[in-house]
Amino acid sequence: MRRTLVLGAALSAFFILLALLSLVWTPFDHTSLNIPDKLQTPGGTHILGTDHLGRDILSMIMVGARTSIAVALVALAIGLCFGVPLGLIAAMRKGGWLDEFIMRGNDIIFAFPLLVMAILITAVFGPSAVNAIVAFGIFNIPVFARVTRGGALPLWEREFIMAAQVAGKSRAHISVEHILPNVLNLLIVQGTIQFALGIQVEAALSFVGLGVQPPTPSLGRMLADAQTMVGFAPHLAIFPGLAIIGIVLGLNLLGDGLRDALDPRLQRQRT
Repeated sequence: MRRTLVLGAALSAFFILLALLSLVWTPFDHTSLNIPDKLQTPGGTHILGTDHLGRDILSMIMVGARTSIAVALVALAIGLCFGVPLGLIAAMRKGGWLDEFIMRGNDIIFAFPLLVMAILITAVFGPSAVNAIVAFGIFNIPVFARVTRGGALPLWEREFIMAAQVAGKSRAHISVEHILPNVLNLLIVQGTIQFALGIQVEAALSFVGLGVQPPTPSLGRMLADAQTMVGFAPHLAIFPGLAIIGIVLGLNLLGDGLRDALDPRLQRQRT
């Protein structure tokens, strides 16, 4: 458990710090074209080589990681801000018309596969980072609503919640003061999973041309550009691919480690 948590945290921190560093410094200007230096192999001045337009691969990966993380993070925030209150309301009104309305709305959104919905939204409203964020943010809302509701329902049967009701506290007050703190561990773990999924979705949309648009680098578009040149310049696909794998793997390991650390049932089993 501890090794998984440490490895996941280290990998995630590395790529996040790399993305933050790109805000103030990159080895080369990622928008600068230098045709004479195109398709340089890794080593020398360009540590990871250059692409077909002479752009530095390391600089593009740093900015591309920042783009992917920003898109996934904002979409995650949308899911939390709307999904958690909806989940608390549904649990608070279990069995009522409001609970049914919220959960059936979630079912409608889940009826559409994530990538299909994302492609539909970006195809209708145009390819951009904002539309990619909106698409994944909408998908995140029912995810967090279900997690919150599922974690909150058993708590409403607990003695300390009944005591709060007897003390005259409203159901909304109880939800915020007592229920929400007790489902935070579930939300943290689910958040890391959705964060990693957001990285993959952004890369997939950019790969098909519906995500972040040029000249802003994207890890997915770097893979798309490398398709026709992978035979004689494999580094064009290897390094962006490894970056995506590293970010997603780190976040997934972090989520597994946090789940093991925060789940009281697993803690009891270990003791």
